[in-house]
Amino acid sequence: MHNPIKWSGCILLCFTLLMLAGCGDRHDADEKYVLVSANIQVPYWKTAGEGFIQAASQMKVRAEFVGPDTYDPKAEQAEFERVVKTKPSGILVAPANPEVMQADIDAAIAAGIPVITMDGDSPASKRLIFIGTNNYQAGVMGAKVAVKEMHGKGNVVVFTMPGQTNLEDRLRGYRDTFANSQIKIARVVDIAGNPRVAFDTASEIVGKEKDKVDAFVCLEAQAGKEVAEVLTRYNLKDKTILAMDTDPETLDWIKKGVIAATIAQKPYTMSYVGMTMLDNLHHNPPRSLQEDWVADPVATIPAFIDTGAALVDKSNVDAFLAAQQAAGGHK
Repeated sequence: MHNPIKWSGCILLCFTLLMLAGCGDRHDADEKYVLVSANIQVPYWKTAGEGFIQAASQMKVRAEFVGPDTYDPKAEQAEFERVVKTKPSGILVAPANPEVMQADIDAAIAAGIPVITMDGDSPASKRLIFIGTNNYQAGVMGAKVAVKEMHGKGNVVVFTMPGQTNLEDRLRGYRDTFANSQIKIARVVDIAGNPRVAFDTASEIVGKEKDKVDAFVCLEAQAGKEVAEVLTRYNLKDKTILAMDTDPETLDWIKKGVIAATIAQKPYTMSYVGMTMLDNLHHNPPRSLQEDWVADPVATIPAFIDTGAALVDKSNVDAFLAAQQAAGGHK
């Protein structure tokens, strides 16, 4: 059966790109759009920045990608507040902490600045649209691999950052899928945006209780390669690692057979579409930025755009890398 969420996302994406093609020369010299992230130096967010800048370049408008160089929700909040004071034409933001960002997003909306969230959401805020992965389904996708690799039983350690809506949804997908097996989540580790925590915790586990843990589930981009390094150092080949995203090191560990699989998201697409949606909101504003568009049956603004996700394992990692390289030449 087709997934209606994915199909609706595809339709909206096509519609957005058609809008972009018809932009013409309607843009003003003072237009400026900003993407705000909580950690702009990791590969995932560098890719998102490229998508945002590329879309802006095609429309011949100014764009900026800002945020702290290391994971820091408070610094992201401060940067968002600074950006709002410059009165941009629109803001695309990836809230590391949805509660921390809620009031600031609402204030920007009240000031007439369209705000869209991407990758991570702040669902209680007045943001207009969330663009990203169906994270619950991403969790289900990874969990199915874990069930197969673990033969339906064993103990799992999860590496995550509690409080982020996208990671919470992924964990829920894993939990619900594991409920139909004999797999138990023995421990949930908060890495707090620091990959070293994943490395040290994995080292502690395999050094003291390796027989009690059968798999490591990594819900964000940085932990998977750290756990892979630890297991390789200890020469452990009977443990399963599920990763997230497609850092070069993560894909290399898949090629080596250490990481079983990873979930590939589309940060470039998220930010590219986010930029086009902000542009459309600026030039074709809705009757109000503060209406409850989710509850409106004839809303002109979608609540969620699913940009899709794919499973990458040893069987298709080479094809994925080839496609990635080919796409890089056409940006």
